[in-house]
Amino acid sequence: MIRPMLGEAWLAMGANRLRTALTMLGMVIGVGAVVIMLAIGQGAQYAVQQTISTMGSNLFIVLSGSFTASGVRSGSGGGPTLTVGDAEAIAELDGVANVAPTHQGSRQLVYGAQNWSTQVIGTTPAYLDARAWNLVSGGSFGDSDVRSATRVAVIGKTVAENLFGDEDPVGKTLRIQQSPFVVTGVLAPKGQNLDGRDQDDTVIIPLSTAQRKVFGTPFVGSVRMIMVQADSAEGMERVMSNVESLLRQRHRLRDDTPNDFFMRNLSAAAESEAETTRTMSILLGAIASISLIVGGIGIMNIMLVSVTERTREIGIRMAIGARQKDILLQFLLEAVMISFAGCLLGLTLGIAIALGINAITGMVVVISGTAALLAFAVAAGVGIFFGWYPAQKASRLDPIEALRYQ
Repeated sequence: MIRPMLGEAWLAMGANRLRTALTMLGMVIGVGAVVIMLAIGQGAQYAVQQTISTMGSNLFIVLSGSFTASGVRSGSGGGPTLTVGDAEAIAELDGVANVAPTHQGSRQLVYGAQNWSTQVIGTTPAYLDARAWNLVSGGSFGDSDVRSATRVAVIGKTVAENLFGDEDPVGKTLRIQQSPFVVTGVLAPKGQNLDGRDQDDTVIIPLSTAQRKVFGTPFVGSVRMIMVQADSAEGMERVMSNVESLLRQRHRLRDDTPNDFFMRNLSAAAESEAETTRTMSILLGAIASISLIVGGIGIMNIMLVSVTERTREIGIRMAIGARQKDILLQFLLEAVMISFAGCLLGLTLGIAIALGINAITGMVVVISGTAALLAFAVAAGVGIFFGWYPAQKASRLDPIEALRYQ
């Protein structure tokens, strides 16, 4: 029964090509809009996730405290309240994967006739592990370089391009201020972080070298920041609480005394950005879905007109033995075929426009098979939902009255 009914449905659609095309147009626009919005939304999520992955996972930082002088308060990191000893004690806590004390600031780099101002980070080898930062050439420095304050450096891609151009930086000597440093490795590119700063515009050197020969410190062993990586996302809150308790104990702070340090959850900030992007994606998809509803209403209207125009045909079919469910299935198949044809055209159009947006603007778009399957499922649902009433109306016609209809 299904095959001849499909043939009949196809003939009925072909009998009024313009009307069928206009009916499908609503589905074409609806499905195309949904595909485009989902592609843009998922592309935005992908871009944010890529940015988050470059920062490292399960990270939080501990910043040294502020100080007050003549009524003027400095910001976080102004007071030397954190030490390398604090970092070593944190590393002993349960649930801590990596700890990297850091001392950083902006300095001028010189190589030959080239110079470049960038961020110089003095830290330990655990910093690269916490950031999941690999090298594309050369190698990093080790714990022995930190102990002996060796003048070695690992540089980012941006620094390598601006100082060395096409030369291989590994083994070359650059100057930070007036101190010579041997480049031991070049970091893999990470791109921008969530606030737009170029993560590749950096130089990483041993912590002790930074303290003694580049920045200096008001107190021996003091650091401006400690980066801590928890071994799991679930353990982040517990590790942060333990670190806070440990530092308060080490700094001999009374219960009524505020912390002389600040803690920032980098993973929470990144996840907040990702959640915002997901919400926007859902909102875009919901707005685009309204077009599908409009397209479905168009199908119902046209099918109601078709039932009216074909009343005598329905009467003849019933007179020669067609049952109510046969008439119901006939008109339902027509509605579903219109929906599927419109969906297929809309899907093709949506993918083409999404790829065009990517080619013209460079915006990241993600076209997933899930979106295509969802579009077809929705198209079938719209066809059945909005085609049911006209089909049911056709199946309930009185054969005698239908035959008399002019």
